[in-house]
Amino acid sequence: MEQQFNALDARIAQALEGGGAERIAAQHKKGKLTARERIHLLLDEGSFQEIGQLVTHRSTNFGLDKQKFLGDGVVTGFGTIDGRLVYVFSQDFTVLGGSLAEAHAQKICRIMDLAMQNGAPVIGLNDSGGARIQEGVVSLGGYADIFYRNVRASGVIPQISAILGPCAGGAVYSPALTDFVLMAEGTSYMFVTGPNVVKTVTHEEVSSEDLGGAMTHASKSGVAHFTAANEIEAIRQLRQLVGYIPSNCEEEPPALPYTPGDELRPELDTIIPENPNQPYDIRQVMNAVIDPDSSMEVHAEYARNMVIGFARVGGRTVGCVANQPAVLAGVLDIDASTKAARFVRFCDAFNIPLLVFVDVPGFLPGTDQEWRGIINHGAKLLYAFSEATVPRITVITRKAYGGAYDVMNSKHIGCDMNYAWPSAEIAVMGAKGAAEIIFKSEIAKADDPAAKWQEKEAQYKEQFANPYEAAARGYVDEVIRPSQTRMKVMAALEMLRNKVDKLPRKKHGNIPL
Repeated sequence: MEQQFNALDARIAQALEGGGAERIAAQHKKGKLTARERIHLLLDEGSFQEIGQLVTHRSTNFGLDKQKFLGDGVVTGFGTIDGRLVYVFSQDFTVLGGSLAEAHAQKICRIMDLAMQNGAPVIGLNDSGGARIQEGVVSLGGYADIFYRNVRASGVIPQISAILGPCAGGAVYSPALTDFVLMAEGTSYMFVTGPNVVKTVTHEEVSSEDLGGAMTHASKSGVAHFTAANEIEAIRQLRQLVGYIPSNCEEEPPALPYTPGDELRPELDTIIPENPNQPYDIRQVMNAVIDPDSSMEVHAEYARNMVIGFARVGGRTVGCVANQPAVLAGVLDIDASTKAARFVRFCDAFNIPLLVFVDVPGFLPGTDQEWRGIINHGAKLLYAFSEATVPRITVITRKAYGGAYDVMNSKHIGCDMNYAWPSAEIAVMGAKGAAEIIFKSEIAKADDPAAKWQEKEAQYKEQFANPYEAAARGYVDEVIRPSQTRMKVMAALEMLRNKVDKLPRKKHGNIPL
């Protein structure tokens, strides 16, 4: 028996070596961790249990029979983060470049199946050269098997992807199907076709970093929700993110202990500038309403006229959505609408209440937006809010104009509690433009058109550019002092704790994609 134990120990030692000391050294030289080092940092100490450690590929094509490694280039298993079960796969670039083929894909699929059966998140640590060309179509089949499971798991269990190396070709679509994508700066990239193919087809010269690096996808494409300066920081962010979300769609998000205290925030009473066109940072409002140091912004570098992210109020997780008047006056455009819509749908899928701050002058005008489909993209956000059945609270701080008022979680599309500050302006449009349209002929006939225009602008502002007309009709539940906002939000969340709302029976809706 001792001989058999020794044989087992030798195999385990071989599996732990990955591609060998030389390749591990090369990985470290690039500033990258190994697959096992990443798992060690991600999971609670000593909690990782590996599955499929001794799996090898079965191909003999093009000399593969002489290149067999235990584990076949991916480490899979389960463990805990802050005591909560998660499943993880970590691709090993030191083994055949982390390339995906039949056995490699089967290991990932096994983890995903277990996660679905047991209602726990799946975290993928991606570092792969792509499909294993020597195995041909079975590599493509392996990717498709994973994609299929990504879609089946969507909205059932959280799926998170960390890109910690190359991710190219068909490999990019699995992360794109997951809920959140995190990239490490300088060492990771994602693209469908690489720089060489781009140069051949379009004659453009571009580096891997500019084409598909972390900052490119964080700021331009919106593919990456988070970036980190290095892998250690990336893995810290992964652990933090998991702390906000439930394990599956049947559970509530994890809550932290909270001791009530003085919930008034006097600083909010002076945060809105006297000049209605002067910007301010909506994050200052959010940070005063949520629990101190509890926020985790999502998509921070993308569509910065919209702020989204997780936070806690009274220890409970909430999803925050806010127009940002400090960027483009907080206007809604294509990117901001899409960014917010996807986040709203994630929160709704996983029982996370929505807290919405509104200061929006409307949709961004112009041929570029219209030709690129602002109508459809704006409708995505409208659809997402209208579909959401979680507790939904809106705070209108200043402007809420036109169709953007409707779209930003208004009472008319199912908001549960709608609060407005005295500075709120709820109207079809701004007073200046409205006066020009309504009183056009009267202004034109006046002896002093400019003075008449100012008079009519003031008249419109007094009648409509305030929250009281909406409050009189019940569209706003309460006009509150800004300093009371946190107190009111906490009370509303407690009141809505057991909210039950169901959508009409159907297979699924048809969101305007």
